[in-house]
Amino acid sequence: EVQLVESGGGLVQAGGSLRLSCTVPGVNFIDYAIGWFRQTPEKGREGVSCISNSDDNTYSADSVKGRFTISSDKANNTVYLQMTGLKPEDTAVYYCAASHEIARMRKGDIDYWGQGTQVTVSS
Repeated sequence: EVQLVESGGGLVQAGGSLRLSCTVPGVNFIDYAIGWFRQTPEKGREGVSCISNSDDNTYSADSVKGRFTISSDKANNTVYLQMTGLKPEDTAVYYCAASHEIARMRKGDIDYWGQGTQVTVSS
């Protein structure tokens, strides 16, 4: 069974930064695209950023471009989401996700989900 272990959420003031981590132990990491989604009751689920571990291509939602950066540490099977310039509208539960193909991930077709981590941005 593939497990995604997330960490790094919390409470931060507007304009602040947080870094989320997603570790996927015991798999051949380059076989997976890893991404971050977020969910709120008002907006539902939204794709944030994703990265292909086979070719390092990345994709991000327009709402986070220039503020969030996704990166991959293949030696440690970990993907990071560095979030800067946080806004109250970034408040959500953030979920790490894995798919064997980034094209499927970008359509929301996910093979494995993490447990979610809360990010709260105060104004």
